[in-house]
Amino acid sequence: MNFTSYLDYFKSIIDYKDGVLPELYQDPEYLDYTKLNWARLNRWMKTGKLLDSTVEKLKDIKSAQHWIVITEPWCGDASHIIPFIELMSRETEMITVSYELRDSQPFRIENYLTNGSKSIPVLIIQDAQGNDLAIWGPRPKECQTFFMTEKNKGSDFEALKLALQNWYNADKGIQIQQEIINLL
Repeated sequence: MNFTSYLDYFKSIIDYKDGVLPELYQDPEYLDYTKLNWARLNRWMKTGKLLDSTVEKLKDIKSAQHWIVITEPWCGDASHIIPFIELMSRETEMITVSYELRDSQPFRIENYLTNGSKSIPVLIIQDAQGNDLAIWGPRPKECQTFFMTEKNKGSDFEALKLALQNWYNADKGIQIQQEIINLL
């Protein structure tokens, strides 16, 4: 799906009226967290800024690339990362982006596990023939190191989610951009 379709799917979850939500979102805590992710994603789409060096590097791309993002609306990290991926892709016609849900067909995540887990978001950068050029995710390295350290210490998950939120807010997408640009 394209970004607009992904947003439509996301919005259908948080604005549901009748019918049945996907099972995961029937949990009120999950649904509330997904609504928070919607607000975060939209805030970054409005306020996120690309570095001049990021824009320059993107404009230097000479061969077509297809970026595949594996994600889900419930993913807190994705709400901070996807806006920067989308903003980056808009800087050049050489990049197209599609979004796939981790928990739906084609289950591509099975081929891109992080230490054996289905961690998301994952960005797959492919050439025009569909060959993988680079894989990135699920978080910037510094953020991932922080997360794993806290998780291994047994930190409270709610406190850890807040700490990750603070990390992303302080970083303002800089490390996301730098790491993806370094892959190009």
